Amino acid sequence: MAFVERRGELLVGGGFMVVAVALALVGEMSQSFSLPIVALYVLGIAVASQVRFDIGAGFTVPTQAVFVPMLFAVPLSLVPLLVALALALGMAPGILSRKVPVSRILTVPGNCWFAVGPALVLLDAHDRNPDGRWGILLLALLAQFACDLTANAVRESLLHDITLRELLAEVRQVYALDLALSPLGLAIAFATSPVQSQWSVLLIAPLFGVMRLFSRERRARLEQLVELNDAYQGTALLLGDVVEADDSYTGEHCKSVVRLALEVSRELGLDVDERRNVEFAALLHDVGKIAVPKEIINKPSKLDDREWAIIKTHTLEGQKMLERVGGFMRDVGEIVRSSHERWDGGGYPDGLHGAEIPLEARIVSCCDAFNAMTTTRSYRRAMPGSAALTELIDNAGTQFDPLVVDALVRVVGQSVGVSASAAVEVTPKKGA
Repeated sequence: MAFVERRGELLVGGGFMVVAVALALVGEMSQSFSLPIVALYVLGIAVASQVRFDIGAGFTVPTQAVFVPMLFAVPLSLVPLLVALALALGMAPGILSRKVPVSRILTVPGNCWFAVGPALVLLDAHDRNPDGRWGILLLALLAQFACDLTANAVRESLLHDITLRELLAEVRQVYALDLALSPLGLAIAFATSPVQSQWSVLLIAPLFGVMRLFSRERRARLEQLVELNDAYQGTALLLGDVVEADDSYTGEHCKSVVRLALEVSRELGLDVDERRNVEFAALLHDVGKIAVPKEIINKPSKLDDREWAIIKTHTLEGQKMLERVGGFMRDVGEIVRSSHERWDGGGYPDGLHGAEIPLEARIVSCCDAFNAMTTTRSYRRAMPGSAALTELIDNAGTQFDPLVVDALVRVVGQSVGVSASAAVEVTPKKGA
């Protein structure tokens, strides 16, 4: 585990331990309990934590089915610490078999914040009856999600460059599973409410066996999809190398457009998949030029009508190549096809207008134009960055999307001496 990650886990997990220990020391212990029952619930959560469901870039576990009845079976003040113990026990087999690094144990306390919210709500309400006030039960569930989301947000702010919007997109399916399992957990709490019936919780053990089987099958399929996705990306990078080998200027130009397009995409708030499509479309927007004769590509003088018509086919050729790759590269191919469309409808090959042009293509088009203007070619010298930005601003609303121009000015304006407010002042005059 890297130092930054270790520090983040220690801060988030340390905060949890302070709260959990304080709750155990000052919380009420009036509820009678049986040590075997406590051990049963701890073991149940440990077992449930081994049933992993891969979701997005992470995974979730069905511990909710055991955690909910646990709230009504053991002293509430001990619940957070018992949950931490259970998750540590669940991680023990992996550590002992050396499949999991010992340092991963540091992640356990930070992953237990979800247990704090419901315990505090039920303690404050003095309501330990599972069929009691439904408002209290709903509030306890919301407190669980709020505590967990806050802990995750703090951890991610310390470890990764991820926005709250992106975090919510990642955890919503996790919370959906917890929400779906909560009624099951509450039903178990109803069935086990008398002390002598607490062992009834063992009846859900076969459910975890079935869920584990399904999770393994799903994980295997996801691994196959990841391998296929890697193959698509590898093919795209190979095509990028082919472009560079075929024409060194075009290859270097495409890589420069990639860097700028990604920055503009972040400025516009595109999500992870959209940024990926922008990245590969920027890298491969000129891949179709492989099919264009070199004497036309490198002609130092002005192209005639026939040569210009041939040049225009490169977006269609690029789409055809990427269609053959398949997968998400088909979407990239659509962006490549539209990368020379104009905001006013005067572009090619389809004459798309305004928002009909994919946003990713509008970003690539604008960044492509800026990079082309600021690069020396055989037929002209490079323009200064400030002059290129002024050219983009003057053509915002005709050739380029005003919002994309505005974002590009904010990204590079300061470095070339152009005010970030320049596009805002000009683009309303050109809006289409």
